[in-house]
Amino acid sequence: MTDIPAVDLDTLTGERRDLVETLRVHRGFLRQTLQGLDQEQATRRTTVSVLNLAGLVKHVADTEAGWIRFAKLGTEAMAAPEWGDIDWNDPVIQERMAAGDMRHDEFNLVGDETLESVLAHYERVGAETDAFVVDADLDVSYPLPEAPWFEPGASRSVRRVLLHIVAETAQHAGHADILREALDGAKTMG
Repeated sequence: MTDIPAVDLDTLTGERRDLVETLRVHRGFLRQTLQGLDQEQATRRTTVSVLNLAGLVKHVADTEAGWIRFAKLGTEAMAAPEWGDIDWNDPVIQERMAAGDMRHDEFNLVGDETLESVLAHYERVGAETDAFVVDADLDVSYPLPEAPWFEPGASRSVRRVLLHIVAETAQHAGHADILREALDGAKTMG
């Protein structure tokens, strides 16, 4: 599905192998929650949350891709052009953030997106991340952009970005497991 050759774990050692292997395990858990589902099932809300399985995979893929852009290009890669210059202290912006409507499309399939296209995108993103880890300078660090979820003046190393991707993937794999169990009782583990 992707034209990026898969990274052979046997060619990696130490920290790089651990990072790629751990990401693959958690990506696998997340993808497993979609096994055997059609698009209607994968986009169905099964809890009081607005989350659905396909939208969750889309979010995780886009988040991983965004952080890898940051790891490759620095702060400017984190700019959200669709948001423009946002005054994060504006009460209207804070209300929209709290309601989740600024990120609605991030967690749902829109336009011509399908379960199949989201899974293919996730596979490409994973392959790109794995390939990046092979030669990345894990110690390089970039300042984070201004946003309410970052401390002013904070920065992130490439290593910390990769650890964040692992944490994000694992956390959302857990969310997906709950959503799938609520759908039809299937569980990733146990």
